[in-house]
Amino acid sequence: MPPLNGSADLVIVANRLPVEPTTAADGSTEWRVSPGGLVTALEPIMRANEGLWIGWPGGTDVDVEPFEHDGMTLDPIALSAEEIGGFYEGFSNATIWPLYHDLVAKPEFHREWWDSYVDVNRRFAERAADRAAKNATVWVQDYQLQLVPQLLRELRPDLRIGFFLHIPFPPAELFQQLPWRRQLIEGLLGADLIGFQLPGGAANFVRLVRQRVGHKTHRDLVYLPDGRTVRAEAFPISIDYQGFEELARTDGVQERAASIRHALGDPQTVFLGIDRLDYTKGIYARLRAFSELIRDGELDVDSSVFVQVATPSREKVEEYRVLRDEIDRLVGRVNGDLGRIGRPAISYLHSSYPREEMAALYRAADVMVVTPYRDGMNLVAKEYVACRWDDGGALVLSEFAGSAAELRQAWQVNPYDLNGMKAALMDAAGAEPRDRQRRMRAMRKTVRQADVAAWATSFLDELDDVRPPHGKRLKPTLTS
Repeated sequence: MPPLNGSADLVIVANRLPVEPTTAADGSTEWRVSPGGLVTALEPIMRANEGLWIGWPGGTDVDVEPFEHDGMTLDPIALSAEEIGGFYEGFSNATIWPLYHDLVAKPEFHREWWDSYVDVNRRFAERAADRAAKNATVWVQDYQLQLVPQLLRELRPDLRIGFFLHIPFPPAELFQQLPWRRQLIEGLLGADLIGFQLPGGAANFVRLVRQRVGHKTHRDLVYLPDGRTVRAEAFPISIDYQGFEELARTDGVQERAASIRHALGDPQTVFLGIDRLDYTKGIYARLRAFSELIRDGELDVDSSVFVQVATPSREKVEEYRVLRDEIDRLVGRVNGDLGRIGRPAISYLHSSYPREEMAALYRAADVMVVTPYRDGMNLVAKEYVACRWDDGGALVLSEFAGSAAELRQAWQVNPYDLNGMKAALMDAAGAEPRDRQRRMRAMRKTVRQADVAAWATSFLDELDDVRPPHGKRLKPTLTS
């Protein structure tokens, strides 16, 4: 492992580390790699460049020394209970999250939360400034750290700084509600390259810079008074396509998929939803649409079942507790009114599952239902496509998910239109096999050609091109 202070040519700054702590049998703490495409994409790039990842390890006041895990150098930043409440649960997830997701829930604006957000962002920026080598590349991730680019720029003007927003960026009419809108815009402008999931998000940002800050702009470029040029561009994130397909082809996953269908009573049609338990995901509306199809006789519990996996999320935030109670009541009412012994209409699982079980669920499902009210990308839709190596299955996809721009062959729906959603569920379930295969084959080609490694490489290559005077480029990945 290289020495830490000021030696890393590539620094990733994210709210969380790419590992999570687990307790071993002897009571000691062990670390395992967190699931998710971001870690998969950045691991080989970090190894090739002796990179460093800065992030919160989870928990309260967890003071952990820098360590190496699976070839990655990790530098934890501890957060106090007050910081978790103000910076993370407060400003990040009760202010920014709903504001950037089209006000699906009402955002709260508290000065104390903002102060905590500023303080924590400053700590992340100071740590990155201390760890980065001269002329290094620093890549800041997501909405929790939007002030880091400018704070870091002030400390280390020699650095090449990129920022990527994993959630949507809202139109000006919504963003302008934020009391600290100018500070956030200026925070992001500390980066040389700002990445968004969709072109619309980049365009929203450039428009705000021109209208609210007054900098000169041209298309995706912002010209700053200090002579720097900032580019705002779309880089749709993706998944480890090859990894998911290979996993889905294993005997263990295929056997598990068959056992899942058998445990469900070998129905004709298995509908599937897999989401974090979040009010943006549209879980309640999709389950209501399905229940109405059962109630009206268009579907039958003997031949159809809806499996909904809702991974626990942010359970200390009041809106999430309310949502869980609402879905619990809906599932209980639907199964009580429409189900039969051994034949529930909805099989509801409030739990998280390993990647192998997710792949088995994708293989077991005839119709994947992804209907968020707003989503930056939604990788579940792409994971389902990658696992359907037989070109089977059907995808019902919200037109407000970022992935809808790429997965055009899905049955796209407006999640606010219950009748339209019901029609799409019926169309997907009743589609001819040839039509399903044609659609799935096209979507699989799209995801295969633009996987998560291509996403990471394209962003870092563009970052090199935006600020070339360093004469120092990142090494390519060690894997193909």
